[in-house]
Amino acid sequence: MNFKYKAITDKGEQREGEIDAQSKELAVTALQRRGFIVTMIHGEDDNKMFKFGFTERVAMKDIVIMSRQIATLFDAQVSALKAFSLLAGNAENKALSKRLNQVADDLQAGYSISGALARHPDVFSEFYINMVRAGEESGKLNQTFIYLAEYLDRQYALTSKTRNALIYPAFVVFTFFAVMGLMLTMVIPKLSMLIEESGQVIPLYTKVVIGVSHLLVSYGWVVILAFIIIVAYMIYLSRTESGKRYLDALKIEVPIIGNLFKKLYFSRIADNLDTMISSGIPIVHAIEITGTVVGNKVYADILLGAAEAVKGGSSLSNALGRNPLMPSILVQMVKVGEETGSLGKILGTLAKFYKREVDDAVDTLVGLIEPIMIVMLGLGVGVLLASVLVPIYNIASGIN
Repeated sequence: MNFKYKAITDKGEQREGEIDAQSKELAVTALQRRGFIVTMIHGEDDNKMFKFGFTERVAMKDIVIMSRQIATLFDAQVSALKAFSLLAGNAENKALSKRLNQVADDLQAGYSISGALARHPDVFSEFYINMVRAGEESGKLNQTFIYLAEYLDRQYALTSKTRNALIYPAFVVFTFFAVMGLMLTMVIPKLSMLIEESGQVIPLYTKVVIGVSHLLVSYGWVVILAFIIIVAYMIYLSRTESGKRYLDALKIEVPIIGNLFKKLYFSRIADNLDTMISSGIPIVHAIEITGTVVGNKVYADILLGAAEAVKGGSSLSNALGRNPLMPSILVQMVKVGEETGSLGKILGTLAKFYKREVDDAVDTLVGLIEPIMIVMLGLGVGVLLASVLVPIYNIASGIN
């Protein structure tokens, strides 16, 4: 299928043209590999323009609920067309309701379920579509949708817990800098005038605080402008192929937090492979699809490289073991699974193991960060207050 696109190059140049791809998602991926930032793309039969940053969102929890409902309807011998029509009429999310109506129309036009879902890559991932296709081929669609709902539910819970664990320290850090900023720009300047007019000898630490305060009052707009530029640059960087790879590499190298993200990705890799292999999807295809949905460019490259190695006759354990970023326990467990013919079961065990590791890492992170942040906030405010209150106390006491 041909897709028309508009994009911006790394140099800021405008580009537009056509690209041939099996789906919109693959077309966007191919353009991003060329270093393009895609601003608009649509297919020959898609009149609605797909604009990044302004798309209607469908949350993962909505997909989980929908998958469970479809499994229930299929188990009750309801036809696919009627099932999707019923769900479209009852979906609370308007964006999902619209997609399900389009899926129902495509089913009526003769599309398979996987084919109809594949026309909406912004909602249904390649992993989801291939699982449905495997269910169609095996005749176990209701079981496939149950697998999908359970898998997405696990991933949603794991991702949400990790994200929520990082929100708290981010909020505390933001609060710390906000309090410091307000004190340095609103409270300290007024008190510093009293201290400077007293004519007494000002301690060094008080001079430093007063100097920082004067700097922020006089050039605070420079700090705000620099912050805005940094944020804008990070957003721009996150939309380029090289930028995504750099940020993803940085994400797993940050102390403490990097270890948490690694375990999250290992859990996702094991769970994806277990679900797909257990559903009868060929291992090479399962590895390739896992690479596209793992959520990190570094591990995506490792998995795609492993898929090529497996195509060439290598075992999965040997292919993964060639990269030092893959933990030895994962490689050894996969090797045991290959030797015993129970790879799917071993991967399921690994997924549960890494899920527990993520839970423990999140609990440890929150347990460590909370007291550290509180102490830092208290010390920061205490130092600021001491730097101005001590000189004021000296003035009140008549001490020079």
